[in-house]
Amino acid sequence: MIAIRLGHALVPLILLLASGGCDTGEDYAWNIPEDFPLPRVPEGNPMSAAKVELGRHLFYDSRLSANGKQACASCHRPEYAFSERRARAVGATGEVNRRNSLALVNVAYNSTLMWVHPGLRDIEQQVLVPMFGDSPVELGIAGHEEDVLSRFREDERYRRLFESAYPGHGAPVGFNHVIEALACFVRSLVSFGSPFDHYAYGGLDDALSEAAIRGLDHFFSEKFECHHCHGGFNFTQSSTHDRMGILMDPFHNTGLYNVGGENAYPSEDQGLYDLTGQLVDRGKFRAPTLRNIALTAPYMHDGSLPDLGAVLDFYAAGGRNIAVGAYTGDGRTNSHKSQFVHGFDMTPGERADLLAFLHSLTDRAFLERASHQSPFAD
Repeated sequence: MIAIRLGHALVPLILLLASGGCDTGEDYAWNIPEDFPLPRVPEGNPMSAAKVELGRHLFYDSRLSANGKQACASCHRPEYAFSERRARAVGATGEVNRRNSLALVNVAYNSTLMWVHPGLRDIEQQVLVPMFGDSPVELGIAGHEEDVLSRFREDERYRRLFESAYPGHGAPVGFNHVIEALACFVRSLVSFGSPFDHYAYGGLDDALSEAAIRGLDHFFSEKFECHHCHGGFNFTQSSTHDRMGILMDPFHNTGLYNVGGENAYPSEDQGLYDLTGQLVDRGKFRAPTLRNIALTAPYMHDGSLPDLGAVLDFYAAGGRNIAVGAYTGDGRTNSHKSQFVHGFDMTPGERADLLAFLHSLTDRAFLERASHQSPFAD
């Protein structure tokens, strides 16, 4: 059992341990601290260093898009914890996505993927969306499959990479291998080297400032209740691993909107409701991890909050009141809002402490790790 240190006391961190495991790949060494659970990995796509390296090349290669103008890394940049600074992602053809690009931090532990998709649990399935989806177009491969594959089949570097990842396979390069390799690379993006980690799990007393330690205590307090949606070692309810037996509901309405006073979110994106048709699901989105959160502005599913200070002020208010414009309405009174978003009094000192703690979740080694960077010369 992993223990987390709150202030100067050790408190057990419940991981919902259960028996069982999975094939994570015999020759792959995870960059995960001792005693931490391993991610679950599909049996059909075990991890290997060669597949991760192939996936790294594909992730940074704009030739994976139909028009050759965009790579996965265009919206998931390592310096921003594999997110980007835009409020909403833009695809290879210039089409604007309705949502903000999620950071690819510890995605291997996610129980569900994307902002809203309870049935999407494997990265191998998720990568199909930006690759082949047409609403919106991201990489735009649909209808151009052979053109895209031919670029890699004719490249000597990729012939070597595919042979290393799939030795003796003999078949021409196909999307099955592209998808598996991309999934392995994304799954390898694990982050456990922040000052918080050094303090809470490494026993380094000076890893956090006094302000950050106070912020840690605030974060896990019942006054602020941050931990209810952003708990566990990965700071999100949307987590699973090789020792976890129960999955929590990771979708929440935070009171960001109440369009027209009718408990609605903007019609172009009403969250889980768009999949289920259940009114109770209006405005529900997945709570993302807070690891490296200081690098991933702007925030919320639509990038409508500019910085962490605005996020704290939003939760202190218990939602957002929009007084003018197309989305006029008081989100604080949205009847579908989570019970944990009820607002709180926050002093300037408490706000500063919480910000210090959130910044302590930044893992600089993760950002700079050579195996995460582009393999192509600028």
